[in-house]
Amino acid sequence: MRRLLPTVLVLLMTASQAISFEPPTALDALKAQLAARYSGKKPSQWGERVPGVRTRLATEEKVIALTLDACGSGRGKGVDTRLMDFLSQEGIPATLFINARWIDANPKLFRQLAANPLFEIANHGLRHKPASVNGRSVYGIEGTRDVGELVEEIELNARKIEAISGKRPKLYRSGTAYYDEVAVEIARSLRHEVAGFSVLGDAGATYSAGQVKAALLGAVAGDVILCHMNHPESGTGAGIIAAVPELRARGFRFVRMSDYPLK
Repeated sequence: MRRLLPTVLVLLMTASQAISFEPPTALDALKAQLAARYSGKKPSQWGERVPGVRTRLATEEKVIALTLDACGSGRGKGVDTRLMDFLSQEGIPATLFINARWIDANPKLFRQLAANPLFEIANHGLRHKPASVNGRSVYGIEGTRDVGELVEEIELNARKIEAISGKRPKLYRSGTAYYDEVAVEIARSLRHEVAGFSVLGDAGATYSAGQVKAALLGAVAGDVILCHMNHPESGTGAGIIAAVPELRARGFRFVRMSDYPLK
């Protein structure tokens, strides 16, 4: 089997929405700056598709973005080697949303993935928390409690990824993929586009292989598929491997999220 090899395409943010990072801003100063900027903003929305979350590719071409989360929590520190080797062998690009704890558990593998030209490394947070400015929770998981903790959640993992890979991630997906709309604005201030999804591919790695295959075969042009790469015991890998040949036969191509504008 071919080893996982080098990557990463980037998505540029509008300069007016970003804070200067040259040289890198000290974390405490960055937290204070954003806390002051957003101090009067109270979120009114909470969910996976609040304003500013990008869920699709802005194209009519027959392309699909496969995105794989590596959450690093509980039993989620593993890797589906069969799936990742399949993607590498078949030349299938993917966007990998990696959490800091998963990196710590798999440092050598992370370096291999970050060096593979098929794969785009994206930010899945420091502690895999929902993105909130007031501690709102979902699925029993408490969100970031304030602006400062949200900045840590995004920025510390971004800096970790950059220190290891040499490239700062430009896409962010929170733990659970839940956000309030203020948190989305803050992520963009930190030079991250918030990456949602349009196809729930494996429901947190709980689907059977047949369910994963069926979800993927329902994809249409421009869809962003959410699955997981960190649960080899699940049906995710087998379902993706089964669906890919049929999707290709239908004329679909797989791309990274940053290969196209997002909407």
